[in-house]
Amino acid sequence: MDRCVVLVDAGYLLGAAASLLAGEPSRSRITVDHAALIQALRERAESDTQQPLLRIYWFDGAPDRVPQPEHRRLRVMSRVTVRLGALTRSDGRWAQKGVDAAMHAELTELARNRACSDVVLVTGDGDLLPGLMSAKEHGVAVHLWAVQAADGDYNQSEDLVAEADERRVLDRAWITQAVRPKELGGVCAPPPVPRPEIAAILSAPLPDSALAAAAERSAEAAAQNGSAEHASAERHAPPKGVPTPKDLAALRAPGAAAAAPHPPNATLRWSSDKGWVDRPGTPSEPAEVASLPTLAQVTTAEQRWADREEDITTVGGDPYEVGQVFARRWLARLPDPAGRQKLSVLYPRIPHRIDGELLRYAARFGLLAHKDDQIDEHDRYAIRAGFWREIDVRTGAEAGVSAE
Repeated sequence: MDRCVVLVDAGYLLGAAASLLAGEPSRSRITVDHAALIQALRERAESDTQQPLLRIYWFDGAPDRVPQPEHRRLRVMSRVTVRLGALTRSDGRWAQKGVDAAMHAELTELARNRACSDVVLVTGDGDLLPGLMSAKEHGVAVHLWAVQAADGDYNQSEDLVAEADERRVLDRAWITQAVRPKELGGVCAPPPVPRPEIAAILSAPLPDSALAAAAERSAEAAAQNGSAEHASAERHAPPKGVPTPKDLAALRAPGAAAAAPHPPNATLRWSSDKGWVDRPGTPSEPAEVASLPTLAQVTTAEQRWADREEDITTVGGDPYEVGQVFARRWLARLPDPAGRQKLSVLYPRIPHRIDGELLRYAARFGLLAHKDDQIDEHDRYAIRAGFWREIDVRTGAEAGVSAE
């Protein structure tokens, strides 16, 4: 069959591109325009082979083989098929499992069924040598593409290079059509705006009950480590670091009012990846806030379908962006616009029902630490920062309109 197929080892392509552009093979150091990359691969393949493209197979690893945001975008593109292997962590490093075996099987099957006349391999893995040789024996021309090596040397198996029918190098100019290095020192979310009431709480001295509890925790930790002397010394030491939620709750407990002045409207409430936590003595959530509907409750079936399409095709999965997208949809669909003002006065706390829904939405984009199925703490901060940023933008815009 006179047509070409492209098999891409994403780990090799993007890792080598990161080494070339950012100086290390970590894919977190680069930004990829996947639509532009797929188009460039297609044009280059058709030009080199002089055959129309049948399909691009994109092989990559993913934790538990769960598609990540980039995989969801890729698999809805024209003429693209995504094949996922496992991504496992060992000795602090991520490693792909099963990707080379999947590529070998696909290459062999395509050649055996005479599905194409030319195969383009974008890989450097020598484990594909048997599959390459099998494809040649079935009359398929094999084109091997390499990413320009950062050190000017080979970044492919020499046996693979020797057996290929045609060889090409994807140089820096070609790579930078779709791949850019990330700027160093960037942050995924802007620093939070200081809030006087929160600052007052955090700067207030802790009551005696909280000090005793902190000392008790220190003593227990020392005892578990088998250090009785350390426990004795720490029992009388003041607590260090930021007060825990339990310590903060003690500030509002009965009998602790004289410990330190704080605004009467300060609500000691905090959220986690499991939802909000309220300690004894903490005022309950205001009724007008607790009654705010969730995004699911104000979303129609048609909107839900459109949301999924947008998530697949345009939302990149950055934690800050995810928070913004969620807040934008929720605000646009609230039946009572006054709900935005009710919510803004609670900063930086999000009502527990909304917060839980926000984190479940973020989990769709692979923002989970797969060790314990919880969202990374830094990502949680970024998700909520994006949410509040969108709230500020919308409420600020409305205030400006009403002032006019």
